[in-house]
Amino acid sequence: MFLRILGFVFLLILALAGWGYANSAADPVLHRIEVTMQDWPAETGPLRVALLSDLHVQGPDMPPARLARIVEQVNAQHPDLILIAGDIAGDRELSTRQYSDAELAAPLGKLLAPLGTFVVFGNHDHSRDVKKLRAALEAVGVRVLSDETTRVGVVTLLGIDDGPSGHSNLRHVLELGKRASGPAIALVHSAEVATRLPRNVSVVLGGHTHCGQIMIPGRDNFDLPGKGRFRCGAYVDRGRAVIVTGGLGTSLLPMRFGAPPDWWMITLRGR
Repeated sequence: MFLRILGFVFLLILALAGWGYANSAADPVLHRIEVTMQDWPAETGPLRVALLSDLHVQGPDMPPARLARIVEQVNAQHPDLILIAGDIAGDRELSTRQYSDAELAAPLGKLLAPLGTFVVFGNHDHSRDVKKLRAALEAVGVRVLSDETTRVGVVTLLGIDDGPSGHSNLRHVLELGKRASGPAIALVHSAEVATRLPRNVSVVLGGHTHCGQIMIPGRDNFDLPGKGRFRCGAYVDRGRAVIVTGGLGTSLLPMRFGAPPDWWMITLRGR
């Protein structure tokens, strides 16, 4: 009898693991939202922004081939601008394979947007030599922003490096935000910095949380990112739009429950 129970428990665990892995490797959900900005030039049409995050390129759930399929899905939406909110790299100890900087960057070079593709680094990216990772990304046309601003069409884009892991200079970031002209948006790995940014930065786009990744009814998620103020989805914080994507890959375990992989199409427009 004991062996039967033990066998049943083993099969149940195996089934749950398979289910969780299938969830993590599924095609991501596409969320859509429109955000109005007060300082949008009257003569300018809307801007369609694709927001991706937490790719965690590693085996078994996010090999470059899967990322290439997701890139095709993003391109099919014809975004004007593509933003990636960090954690391109994976460093999971239980991964079946780690990929080189060139291998994880190659699919991102196929992203198509008239205004370009921009990325900020997340905490897992800093487990690598970020100079080499930056070089690999920029070699395929993806621009890395690290506590700096750039003009993208009518928008000032503020790219913030990962603060919680100690790789961002908040004082410098705040000064950049104050000087940002016109419609200003911030791209950051962890959106918790949103409450510190100046008011003129009216949109904050982030990731990091995986929307919990493994969510069990009646309790909090396991020890994964996602316990801050901006955990998942779209928020309005004192007039500022904050959007947090659940990301595409996984950390710790290649499984998802109750938090499917996702990305966002965000339409920015005037009032």
